[in-house]
Amino acid sequence: MRLFDLHCDTIYESLVKNTDISNPDFHITPQKSSYINTYIQCFAICVPEEIKGENATEMFLQAYSRLREQCEKFGITIIRSYEDIKRVEENGGKGAVFTVENASPLAGKLDNIELFINCGVKFVTLTWNGRNELGAGAMVSHSNGITPFGIEVIKKLENNNITIDVSHASDRLMYDVFTHSTKPIVATHSNSRAVTNHKRNLTDEQFKIISKRGGIVGLNFHKYFLNNNPDTASKTDILRHAEHFLSLDGENTVAIGADFDGCELPDDISGIDSMSEIYEMFLKENYSETLVNKIFFENAFKFCQNFDKR
Repeated sequence: MRLFDLHCDTIYESLVKNTDISNPDFHITPQKSSYINTYIQCFAICVPEEIKGENATEMFLQAYSRLREQCEKFGITIIRSYEDIKRVEENGGKGAVFTVENASPLAGKLDNIELFINCGVKFVTLTWNGRNELGAGAMVSHSNGITPFGIEVIKKLENNNITIDVSHASDRLMYDVFTHSTKPIVATHSNSRAVTNHKRNLTDEQFKIISKRGGIVGLNFHKYFLNNNPDTASKTDILRHAEHFLSLDGENTVAIGADFDGCELPDDISGIDSMSEIYEMFLKENYSETLVNKIFFENAFKFCQNFDKR
């Protein structure tokens, strides 16, 4: 099988625990993923909300250094362009895309976007669940939407082919992003709110807007986003969310954004080593192999053509 996963927190865990990504306690390790023929993983640095200013910037730089070190150690290609992704796909290799979850490393300075550019960042979520200099996240009670600084950030990111990620955005912030962005956007790790009523999930309208603009949405495996009764969540709930998105004409939009090493998984999912079972589950539910390959790889792969567009 081939897999393109839009979000994990493994590099963050490696950094804060000062351990290799081969740590067997992690959901993702090179050993656990060795069976995947072609595997591209987006590694996010999620800076905790209590870390601000220069400290947030420094943590971002440390995470990039850790990613480079780990990729070199375990033979993973760091991806900075669509051409890089194509080479990985053609050779059946392993690739890493660096992403940012919570844009606080900008520290309120537009010039710090140059750090994102220089480090090859490809996706940026503007906030985590709370507030930062750009706007308000999904768990803020009274969101004020995007800030003037956030609008400038969107413009500069898009001018440099860095994609805006609306996972974690409050509803108001998300609609502000829809207003001010001009390029396709993503929700790297968000499910359907119609299936599981959680603020972190997308409404049907939000999904349709992302889809019509040529964006993609990654299915999240966090049990609280999969099922209204999270203790009963299972891998079959992934199917329910996929089926709902597909009913909204999402065949070219739905992807995988499992949130490994950043979520609480259902009891029947252990990590990346469960992906083959999940893949087979889709096939057994009479999904065509073509459609399953779109969800697990092709939709994200094709979206990344945007990396090189001017």
